[in-house]
Amino acid sequence: MRKVIYIILCLLVPYIGSSQGLHFSQYYNAPILLNPANTGLLAGADWRAGVNYRSQWLTVPVPYNTSSVWADFGLLKNNETSWLGIGGAVWRDVAGNGDLALTKLQGNIAYHVNLNDNSTLSGGIAAAYSQRSVDLSKLTFESQWDEFTFNSAISNQEANITQKTTFVDLSAGFNYSYFNQNNLSINIGLAAMHLNRPLESFYGESNRLGVRPIVYVGAIYKAGTAVIISPSVYYTSQKKASELVFGSLFNINMNTSSASLSANEFILGTHMRLGDAFIASTGYKWKNYQFMVSYDHTISDMQRGNNSLGAFELSLILQGPYSSDDRTAAYSCPRF
Repeated sequence: MRKVIYIILCLLVPYIGSSQGLHFSQYYNAPILLNPANTGLLAGADWRAGVNYRSQWLTVPVPYNTSSVWADFGLLKNNETSWLGIGGAVWRDVAGNGDLALTKLQGNIAYHVNLNDNSTLSGGIAAAYSQRSVDLSKLTFESQWDEFTFNSAISNQEANITQKTTFVDLSAGFNYSYFNQNNLSINIGLAAMHLNRPLESFYGESNRLGVRPIVYVGAIYKAGTAVIISPSVYYTSQKKASELVFGSLFNINMNTSSASLSANEFILGTHMRLGDAFIASTGYKWKNYQFMVSYDHTISDMQRGNNSLGAFELSLILQGPYSSDDRTAAYSCPRF
């Protein structure tokens, strides 16, 4: 029975993989994927760069791997009421035995306006050149069975199929930020991916991606000289698939005598992907560097096929000013 369940789950993997899209459990550490309006929206910095890596379902039987490299910059900051943000990212997702892959080269632009001393409104757009590919040589088909084994030398008889397809993918979003310059910051974001509903098909069929709305609400609260609490909620959906993640990070200052709370922090986090996984995370932030690792413990029916091993994820973020002169102090940013 265990083998039967395992085979059924393996057959379902292509459907699960096609519905999940690009996603990270550490969504808060993938700001450009989360919302184009986050581009150049930096607290206490002029630039930011990051790397994300996710390995999912290590035992089913080929892992799904997702990675990204991205950076964004704040520009035209001579005007203290508004500024421009630009950024770019490369995304790569590879799934299953046939290396079903998605590669995206994305450019972002955003505009930020200080509504008053305590709030900012941001809007952004993104355009990505995307490529879907599959390696049919790594798959076997019924027509290749020679009564003894699957023979790759026999034609798979798959007609009218291309192993690569490309398309342009458009996204847009808005973000509202509130901060009291003392101990509280709140962000509310709304974005949508695949606005142009690009055509994605290896067989020339009219398979168009569904628009994927993303809603994010997060807060940063300085509970004292030693602890910062960052609760958040993330929701996205696409056609009949949806994802709801909620939880909190806890940054613990390791040097309470330091004038800067962000100089030396130990990070702990707990999140829940509703109906799917419990997510535990930890990390360390030192000056302008932050490294985090997280683990998804599967709690859905998928645990019978993957032994509850959901996903391991890593992220690294660097940020800083353009010069030693901290000009970001002139802008409305929470400076805990």
